[in-house]
Amino acid sequence: MHSFVHNAVEPQKLKCIFGMVLQVLIDKEDLRRVIEETKDEIEEAEEEEAEEEEGASSSQINDKKTIKDTKNKRKITDMDDDDDDYITSKYGLDDYDDDDEQDFDPVGGFDKVALFASNDDDPYITDKREDQSDDEDVEIQPTDNLIVTGRAHEDASHLEVLVYNEVEQYLYLHHDYLLPAFPLTVETINYDVGNTGDSGCYAAIGTMKPTIEVWDLNIMESLEPAFKLKGASKKKRKKSGTVGGHSDAVLDLSWNSVVGNVLASGSADFTIALWDLSELKVVTSLTQHSEKVQCVKWHPLEAQSLLSGSFDHTVKVYDCRNPNATNRTWNLQGEVERIVWNHFSPMHFFASTDNGQVFYFDIREDKPIYKFKPHNQAVTGLCLSSQIPGLLVTTSDDKKLKVWDVQDNKPQHIIEKNLKINELHCVGCCPEAPFVFAAGGDKEAKVWDIRESLKVRQHFFNRMPVKLQTECEGDEADISEDSGDEAVGAMNTLTIQNEQTVITDKTQATATVKPKSSTTSKQKKTKNRKRRKKLDRLDL
Repeated sequence: MHSFVHNAVEPQKLKCIFGMVLQVLIDKEDLRRVIEETKDEIEEAEEEEAEEEEGASSSQINDKKTIKDTKNKRKITDMDDDDDDYITSKYGLDDYDDDDEQDFDPVGGFDKVALFASNDDDPYITDKREDQSDDEDVEIQPTDNLIVTGRAHEDASHLEVLVYNEVEQYLYLHHDYLLPAFPLTVETINYDVGNTGDSGCYAAIGTMKPTIEVWDLNIMESLEPAFKLKGASKKKRKKSGTVGGHSDAVLDLSWNSVVGNVLASGSADFTIALWDLSELKVVTSLTQHSEKVQCVKWHPLEAQSLLSGSFDHTVKVYDCRNPNATNRTWNLQGEVERIVWNHFSPMHFFASTDNGQVFYFDIREDKPIYKFKPHNQAVTGLCLSSQIPGLLVTTSDDKKLKVWDVQDNKPQHIIEKNLKINELHCVGCCPEAPFVFAAGGDKEAKVWDIRESLKVRQHFFNRMPVKLQTECEGDEADISEDSGDEAVGAMNTLTIQNEQTVITDKTQATATVKPKSSTTSKQKKTKNRKRRKKLDRLDL
């Protein structure tokens, strides 16, 4: 017999027949409560069954995935083993990791590199022409002249070596050197500087710094100068009391061609230093000027005579055997810009000033022989022809180059030309070509053969050497009658684009020269055309 008794139910009256419950009496509230509890129990049971079913299904899926990954891994491993066996057998790598001391080459196999004494013997060089353009550009030919310039462009300064050929009419940059400061003056030196045992071709350059650098022009792509003529600070010079280098910018340089070991330098520290190039030190310091020394120039024939010009409006000449006691002074009406000895008359010299005047002096006289005003602004360039007496060329801040005849002490204007390179800073004459002048300006450097002017040819014809007279005869028909600057502006000039160019007047080639091979007229034209193309695209 079964009985059902709820804990919260009061005793009930039951009618039992054959041991079974036939009827139960219960209140509505108790019934509602029982129903709700039952529903909760059913819902909990259903949730547990759902969780158990979900767990069983996920485990089955994981088992299937694990089995699949295992199969794939086995398959890939088998493929890799097959590939390794295939590569090993194909390329013979069974003995790859074995050490073989006999095959070791300590020099990396360079002992097996073939060396040939000449490119003609090398089978891999197919172009065996001897006439290579690069080699031609490097070689200095007997008819070439060198122009040494200083260039400043923005933050970079360079010493440049240009090659000019009068016969074939080309001008190009041969090589250059990087400078530490803004260049102010350049001077070429043909001497054994520093007693190296070999007389070479050097260029001394003065910059905004007190140290003078001497570069060997025969060494291309050099990063350092061959020698330095070191400057000294003002405090050090006063403290030591000995002769030393400059303490400020070097404004001008002059090499003594008669006594090759002497170099003179003028500086913004008001002094002139005389350097012994054999020992690379100052032997004498001249302190007669009261302002910056703008220019210095040795006499072309007398080793002891030195000329100097200064911002103190004076020009002085020294006997350097006793310079402090033996000197002479001339007062000019302006700051001295340039000075030059008359190599046709060694007792005379020219001097120019910042107000456009040019003076001509006899060192034996107190007053100038004559003076004239070729320009309205500073005369920055003053140069005599190397072989034509009386031919004087001046340049100025007014952007013009002018040609004068100063023979018989009567200056006569011949022609003038605006070179269109802005303000002109300097001018130099070629020693071998007396009518070829190089000028440097703000924009570029130009080389001009002034014989392109009919007036120049006719005026100086009788003073030309016989060889030049022969060259000029019969050419008058090819040159139009020029009058004024417009006609002269059509003359031929060779141009190297440049910035703030300083040109030395010693342009003769002194580097190592190789004899030039004979060429046909067609080959010369082709070569000249190549040179001109190179010049057109050359940007300095």
